[in-house]
Amino acid sequence: MAKYAALLRGVNVGGNKLAMPDLRGVVEGLGGRDVQTYLQSGNVVYAGTKTVATRLEQALLDELGVRSPVLVRSGAQLAAVVAAKPYDADDKTVSVTFLADRPPASALASIDATAFGTDEFFVVDREVFLHTPGGYGRTKLNNTFWERKLSTVATTRNWNTVLALTEMTAR
Repeated sequence: MAKYAALLRGVNVGGNKLAMPDLRGVVEGLGGRDVQTYLQSGNVVYAGTKTVATRLEQALLDELGVRSPVLVRSGAQLAAVVAAKPYDADDKTVSVTFLADRPPASALASIDATAFGTDEFFVVDREVFLHTPGGYGRTKLNNTFWERKLSTVATTRNWNTVLALTEMTAR
């Protein structure tokens, strides 16, 4: 059975609280098996079908009153993200912004890559690789930037979280 990682946007920040046992319960109720959460930031890995994650957003709202966009990646997709890492840099300075949709080339072309100081980005498919030497908390290349520029939902994970989720979906 395939494993998936569901990445929730904006939980446990700004008052949008979600207890991880509650998240696991909702995923199990949708048919997910071997459900595991990672950290408190809305990462859940499960065995099952992709439809579990596609129904998760509405189930969270209906059952728990939590509004959060949900992006899903298979274990194979996460492994491809890890293999595509374009930066040979300290893992603490690398993160990945996951996008709901593949960005149009015209939208990407409108972004001046030199406008962000030492911060860099590289787009592969529905992922934006970020290298932020000053820290992700200081970059202008945050979720809001990508959502505004690319007209899609975005959620970012640091490189260690990407590696952990990849490992969890491989087991």
